[in-house]
Amino acid sequence: MITVSLCMIVKNEEAVLARCLDSLKNLMDEIIIVDTGSTDRTKEIAMQYTDKIYDFKWVDDFSEARNFSFSKASMDYIYAPDADEVLDQENQKRFRILKEAILPEIEIVQMKYITPDEYNTVENSSYDMRPKLFKRLREFTWINPIHETVRLDPVVFDSDIEILHLPQSLHGKRDFGIFQKALKKDGGLSPSLTTMYAKELLKCGNAEDFAAASPFFKEKYMNEPSEEASCVLARHYHLCGETDSFFAVSLKSVAQNSCSEICCELGSYYFEKGDYQEAELWFYNAAFETAPVLDVSAGGIIPLQGLADCHEKLGNSELAAEYREMADKWTLPDNTLTDNMSCK
Repeated sequence: MITVSLCMIVKNEEAVLARCLDSLKNLMDEIIIVDTGSTDRTKEIAMQYTDKIYDFKWVDDFSEARNFSFSKASMDYIYAPDADEVLDQENQKRFRILKEAILPEIEIVQMKYITPDEYNTVENSSYDMRPKLFKRLREFTWINPIHETVRLDPVVFDSDIEILHLPQSLHGKRDFGIFQKALKKDGGLSPSLTTMYAKELLKCGNAEDFAAASPFFKEKYMNEPSEEASCVLARHYHLCGETDSFFAVSLKSVAQNSCSEICCELGSYYFEKGDYQEAELWFYNAAFETAPVLDVSAGGIIPLQGLADCHEKLGNSELAAEYREMADKWTLPDNTLTDNMSCK
């Protein structure tokens, strides 16, 4: 059986830390808590489970904090939960079985990450597979019978373990601040972070958040127009009332490669103007003629609700009820538009 170090970074998690650790303590061979500046009872609670508690000065960089926590581990594998996660009894059993049966060549184990819809700020599925268990020391292996080379890609196993993510609140404002600090520090974002920034803006950003992000996405749009930049800028121009720029971005997107997000934006614009027939056209296109690129709900519940509202305004009560029922039945699909990033 393998041994596992739990490595967690925390800050002001007194409301959820005990719940998390109670669900994990009997599965772990070592518990390491790295505190990044708590001002509540977080460290006091952590002391009930381990004496391996370390302080780390928060520098707006989750990777640095996680790397520090991993450096303190000593077991075969490292499990990296957040404090607002829970393993129920069934998945505790699955974790025990995994510890007993894992093959030695497996270096990363992915688990199903399940977040209730009301707290789902970046993902577009009912669950997504996330890397959660990591072999502490990687063994390099030569492969190929000729022109041999060292295997670079890790051996990844997709387990059936389900992690329930139960945050107390949304983290949008915190995340937007970190995105902005990263932009100032590095002058840009990686492609994956750019996509996550765009996703989170569309999910929970307000006018102020879009205004702060707009210079970065304008530059990307000018250098090489993309669907994600178009979606962010269309929402920004819509929110701040720059109609000419809104239509310039939206119609260019429609002409080149239309997506559900842009169609929803046009539908919302015309609905606000009281042109319900034109709004209905764009909501219909969002729901049935195009596909989403950032927010899967832009191809489902959002335009379906928009269609219901339009037909209510147009006096088509039967159609309104039909679309309302479709919207009520709509659910997030499994593993759609996800990228396996570990985000809180």
